[in-house]
Amino acid sequence: MKIIAGPCQLESSEHAIEIASALKELCDKYEFEFYFKSSYDKANRTSLHGKRGPGIFQGLQWLSDVRDEVGCKVLTDVHEVWQVKEVLPTVDVLQIPAFLCRQTDLLIRSVELASLTNKVVNIKKGQFLAPWDVKGILSKTGTDNVWITDRGTSFGYNTLVTDFTGIQYMRNEFDVPIIFDATHSVQKPGGNGNSSGGNRDYVPGLIRAAVAQGIDGLFIECHQDPDNAPSDGPNMLKLEDCEKVFKEIKRYSYE
Repeated sequence: MKIIAGPCQLESSEHAIEIASALKELCDKYEFEFYFKSSYDKANRTSLHGKRGPGIFQGLQWLSDVRDEVGCKVLTDVHEVWQVKEVLPTVDVLQIPAFLCRQTDLLIRSVELASLTNKVVNIKKGQFLAPWDVKGILSKTGTDNVWITDRGTSFGYNTLVTDFTGIQYMRNEFDVPIIFDATHSVQKPGGNGNSSGGNRDYVPGLIRAAVAQGIDGLFIECHQDPDNAPSDGPNMLKLEDCEKVFKEIKRYSYE
């Protein structure tokens, strides 16, 4: 089981190392393949005044610190084509944000360079896409070195739902690993007016359902104090609650 986990955005080298160390210890204990996730720039904040992160060059240094100090694999987002070449030497997985999942030049360049270095591109399926629309994404990227992550589907204003039949469809139809983003799936985009809302209480139940279906991996944002995190606090798990969730993942996983 792949576990992609970490805080929404980078706050400091020390903060990232602390969370990554705790998560790696848990993943080693429960025999999961761990990827530390955090973003150097949250470029799609609801408000102009929302905190975005340290920026690409400081952020890449902190991610490099995590990889060196903790000894784990690292994942982060890219938003523009020029960033791919800058980010790739530091990470094991490039991530395409959901709002950019149809951005042709970004997709092609990311997969092109990742394939040359045997790295992976994780593409977030936009919440505005049907499961079968992933075929269009994969027509641009191919299926080598590509993962698809589902993060919920738009349902009216400020609401997402998880379509488990859609997840099963993608697992059956597409020859790529399918990841379930449990924490963004409980988000309420823009629900607070100047920021996104959400409810982390629903995350464990969604994880149990996804794991029971045989999902290839889970995306779980977490933080020591999510209510005071700079972004996505309402839907992030508390770090102290992760072991209970990881126990359930192990319990419900396919052998």
